[in-house]
Amino acid sequence: MCTLGKKVGKEFRIMKKLSKDAFGGVSGRDYVPYVEDKPKKSGSGIILTLGIILAAVFAASTAYSGMKAGLTVAAGIPGAIIGSGLISLFVKPRTILGKNLLQLMSSGGESVASGMIFVLPAVILVGGKINFFEGVALGVGAVLLGVGVFTLVQDYMLVDEHGKLVYPEAMAISETLVASDTGGESLKYMGIGFGIGGIITVLTGSVFGIMNNVISYVNESFYKWKFETEVNPLLAGIGFIVGMDVSLLMFAGSILANFAIAPLLGYFMGMAGSDASIWDNAGQLLNTADFAVISGSYVRYIGAGMMISGGLIGAIKLIPTIISSISATMKGRKTEGADSEGGGGMLPLIIGAVVALVMGFVITGNIAMALVGGILSIILSLLFVIVAGRLTGTIGTSNLPVSGMTIASMVILTLVFVVMGWTSAENTQQLLLFGTFIVLAISVGGGYSQSQKVTFVMGGNFNEGRRYFVIANIVGVIIVTGMMVILTPQLQITGANPPFGLPQANLMATLTAGITSGSLPWHMIIAGIVMGIVLQLQGVSIMTFAIGFYLPISTTSIILVGALIRVFIEYMNKKETEEVGEERITLGISLSSGLIAGGSIIGLIGIILQVTGIVTPGAPTGFLGSNGAAFLLLVILVVAIVVPLLKVKNVKANDK
Repeated sequence: MCTLGKKVGKEFRIMKKLSKDAFGGVSGRDYVPYVEDKPKKSGSGIILTLGIILAAVFAASTAYSGMKAGLTVAAGIPGAIIGSGLISLFVKPRTILGKNLLQLMSSGGESVASGMIFVLPAVILVGGKINFFEGVALGVGAVLLGVGVFTLVQDYMLVDEHGKLVYPEAMAISETLVASDTGGESLKYMGIGFGIGGIITVLTGSVFGIMNNVISYVNESFYKWKFETEVNPLLAGIGFIVGMDVSLLMFAGSILANFAIAPLLGYFMGMAGSDASIWDNAGQLLNTADFAVISGSYVRYIGAGMMISGGLIGAIKLIPTIISSISATMKGRKTEGADSEGGGGMLPLIIGAVVALVMGFVITGNIAMALVGGILSIILSLLFVIVAGRLTGTIGTSNLPVSGMTIASMVILTLVFVVMGWTSAENTQQLLLFGTFIVLAISVGGGYSQSQKVTFVMGGNFNEGRRYFVIANIVGVIIVTGMMVILTPQLQITGANPPFGLPQANLMATLTAGITSGSLPWHMIIAGIVMGIVLQLQGVSIMTFAIGFYLPISTTSIILVGALIRVFIEYMNKKETEEVGEERITLGISLSSGLIAGGSIIGLIGIILQVTGIVTPGAPTGFLGSNGAAFLLLVILVVAIVVPLLKVKNVKANDK
């Protein structure tokens, strides 16, 4: 997940404020919420319908952008902004608790997508197919288990630990909801971003292919290198939100891969004799390898090794947190009051566990494999959902180390399968489905804990929140599973510029298939692991750097452009008042959320139209097919983002 983190809280602290007790300093049992008279019900049929729509939109958008760039953006704040607008238009009375339910459902759809894109596409990458009904059933089981586990401990973590677990992003969402009571420009700027993202996406190969959007320079001679920038509004929006630190680190990974490792490998490959071939393609000689082959068959495995080391190091660092989380949670459950509102968790937990075992048998047809895989999946899910809930309370879902917990789980699962002798290609596909269950439970657990913290702060009802969140999760499971079934032909495309980068899913496919088959290119994997260890010793975020190393430079360079736009806006803010500066960044995040939504939704629709044969994208020629056209599109994108934000000072002046 991307790092939006604590910055959001500061950026959205505008207009009306929560009481200082919302941030701690008082016992959770004594805290007076924003809405003092806590209602038993704040939802309605209209709110539920709007929430289902938002859950579907954020699930589709998050899945698309996550498979494209390996990064996702938490939906709580965008969901709060859009929900506030929808409540104002369609719902009476316009209650802030109704708005909370809509942000909760938005987060529900997003958290499902953020989890499923990690492992489920890997089934396709290893040669399998995703069965829609099996995928939905497995996903629903993981949702119920994740929600059920955290429900058992939510009163302790959210109420008893109030102020000790700060839940930074939950507080940012809460402040956004409070600010929505007095209006604001956020929804307008999200609309502007959606329009920009949608129009540019329609022009490119994602839909009609009217105009080239890739600036490309490749050198295949003595020093083989490649530089590309894909003019993609959703990636630029991600860059603006995550900021310069994350974007620059990812770009640094791409620079190392494209301008150091690949050219070095190409130099030595050129010296190979006529009897040496590519390790995974005996039909091609080493000395004829071009940049695409070097990158696809060698560099990406070094990147996979880096991600493996990052995940395992992250998992090792979690051991103290795991121990303290389980210990504190057990103590908290013993002292919890009988009037707890966190009840009702056992039923979804039991149903989720039963589904895991039943679907294990449906998927494998083997009782032993179903029991071993199912029980191990349940145990790992139970463990990591509690850890995810506690970590969310410290760093938020955007920074949640889902990758580390997932890699650790997949390594354990894979080794057990190897020990049991389940090493066929079909067994690998089944293994990945068990892994999907685990990562989805983890992601849902983190998202649910954050959303319910907002419910507590605002004064909503935990049980109602759980019902709405689960409904949103189920909608998300259906949408994301359906997307992957429909987009299977696109997900299977590999090469220099695949439609979807799928960094996490590719890692899971490489790791599990390589271990079970014994064909993992260990020289490159180990080299990547060593590089990851060196990065760790230098205090560098391994996973962020490794994702940049793995992804095409066309992706990381446009993400960096988005971050540079934010730097420019911050520089221009020095000439304005602090209020205007904060408002620009706030609205910039709203506009960027719109870019992501517009680019994702329109891009998804375009690819579905292409896959079904309704639309055949053109092949732009002449100027429209040149680097010049892509440069022009890049300038248009940058200007379209910058100009509305620089005009914010005029809005302030007019208000006065």
